[in-house]
Parts: sequence; C-alpha cells; structure tokens
Amino acid sequence: MKQNEVRHCSLAFAKRIVFASRYLREEKHEYVLSKQLLRSGTSIGANIAEAQYAISRKDFLNKMYIALKECGETLYWLELLASCEYLSAGEYDSLYSDCEGIRKLLSSITKTTRDSVG
Repeated sequence: MKQNEVRHCSLAFAKRIVFASRYLREEKHEYVLSKQLLRSGTSIGANIAEAQYAISRKDFLNKMYIALKECGETLYWLELLASCEYLSAGEYDSLYSDCEGIRKLLSSITKTTRDSVG
C-alpha cells in the first residue's frame, strides 16, 4: 500500500535530513539554510504520521497536502544549498531523488484520495 510505503520512505528521508543538517552545521558551518532544510525535511514524515490518525477523509487529505507542500519546500532548500555549493552534486542528487520519490507518492495519494472524497 502506498501509505505504508510513503511513511517508511519519509522516515528514512527524515533521518538522512537530520544527518545532512548536522553535516552542514559541523563541516560547512552553515546554520540558517540547514535549519530550514531540517524543519521542512522532517515535517514531511510528521504530517504523514498525523494523517494516519485523521478524524475524517478530508482531514487525512489535508495532512497529506501539507506533507506534499513540505516536500516541495524541501526540494527548494536542496536546490539552493547545492547552487550555493554547500552540497556536492552527488549529495544533492541523492537527497533530491529521495525527496522527489516521496513527492510522487504523495501526489498519487492526494489525487486518489481527492477523487474518492469528492
């Protein structure tokens, strides 16, 4: 099921974001953008976790849309960090690919749910 897959992927991604944020602070001495990345990158999974306990289908959809928005924001911070040379091409490609995979899952879930809610 896509919901279990997206939850698993978002947790694994959040762990990578925590480590990336630590790396950016400790190795690159970058504190502002890394904090933004940490907030949005970990918020994806937090909203997915909240959606599991939604009180209605509309509440579920709303939480998943928030997760999708956070995913888009995370993609932006990754692009900015890479363009400012805080992330190498390899680091960027790997993180971006994982985030884009989650974005695609969330897009599919929200579309399916939206169509079933009406």
